[in-house]
Amino acid sequence: MFILFATAQREPDKVYMPNIHGVKLFVSGNQLAYPIINLGVASALELHFDDLDARVKNYNYTFQLCNADWQPVDLSSFDYIRGFSQNRLSQYRVSSIATIKYIHYQVLLPENNCMPIKSGNYLLKVFLNGDTSQLAFTKRMLVADNFIPTGIQVQQPFNAEIGRTHQKIQFSLDVGKLNLVNPQQQLKVVVLQNYRWDNAVTGMQPVFMRQNLYEYNGEKDFVFPAGKEYRWLDLQSFRFQSDRIRNVDMNAKPFEVEVAPDAERTQQRYLFYADLNGFFEINTTDGVNPWWQGDYAHVHFTLVPFNNQPYPDKKVYIAGQFTNYFLNDSTQMKFNNTKGVYETTLLLKQGYYTYSYLTTDRNEPNAFPDQSAIDGNYWETENEYTVLVYFHSLSGRHDELVGVTAVNSRNSRTLQ
Repeated sequence: MFILFATAQREPDKVYMPNIHGVKLFVSGNQLAYPIINLGVASALELHFDDLDARVKNYNYTFQLCNADWQPVDLSSFDYIRGFSQNRLSQYRVSSIATIKYIHYQVLLPENNCMPIKSGNYLLKVFLNGDTSQLAFTKRMLVADNFIPTGIQVQQPFNAEIGRTHQKIQFSLDVGKLNLVNPQQQLKVVVLQNYRWDNAVTGMQPVFMRQNLYEYNGEKDFVFPAGKEYRWLDLQSFRFQSDRIRNVDMNAKPFEVEVAPDAERTQQRYLFYADLNGFFEINTTDGVNPWWQGDYAHVHFTLVPFNNQPYPDKKVYIAGQFTNYFLNDSTQMKFNNTKGVYETTLLLKQGYYTYSYLTTDRNEPNAFPDQSAIDGNYWETENEYTVLVYFHSLSGRHDELVGVTAVNSRNSRTLQ
């Protein structure tokens, strides 16, 4: 199995300026939809973010076309953008009601005067004063020319060792519309679990090729640890607190929120409940518009390990879309020897968050993040899987995104 790790000029989905918070890029009207659009469609995505410096600045954005591995293509921006190569973010509003002052920026993308004209992976870059070296943050987005039919299924592995803990994805592609001369070099497939790129699987070849039908059904190819349903935290109101909040100090600025301790779940039986598969939603019941009326708080997370003992030779991280699954100092849980718990604090905007805990091995720094030590893996877990199909024509200079298909593991229902 080959795991795809994203590397580019700048890391995708990363915030570079400490004053930038609450970054969201999603399909217009649906915060829980990953930013995937069809080629040639304008105003299909919403971008939102806050600048906690609370003064108006000159932010610009541009698109960087990348290959399937998120390496920038060797093309001029004029080859894949129609119109201006960069645009200014002109729509902003000063926060109101919120105790923390900020400037909220938003825009509908892509705009007609800055339109991607090729399908593929794009890195949205937001920067200051027209200077791309003053990068504020980057976000992934996908532009698809979706004409490759894909049949996809989620199955239980036959291997008895992982049959109760993992999920296997198998699918078939109808490549009749592609001019394939060398399929091994021209065709790439990537499978995502809950739109995570840190454990994406790629580099696999079809097991069977019958005329135009390519079947990817290897027993060991696209196998994922199933994990467990994500934990949740409701921060939509600081006055009417959910049962996951232990205490709120509203005299502090920002507010201080103490979350009820999370327990290790490896000893618990699997229980299904609807979650957001790691996504989060900006929302508030304390105001009318969450984008410029939502407040911020320092949120204190606590994880109680089994017998209050630290995991030997393990680093523990909190993970979800709101951390971009980055494993760094800001997301690492520190063990408190006095209390026998892991702790960390994050600055979060009002909303609804889902998350999990991951571990890495101190002795194997290149090992993949693991969820089993804290939450366990259960075949029954509901996950969403997405198959991305890339094609590199003989005369082309980048990987085109020609197929996007998602499926839900619980009902095997194709989502798109």
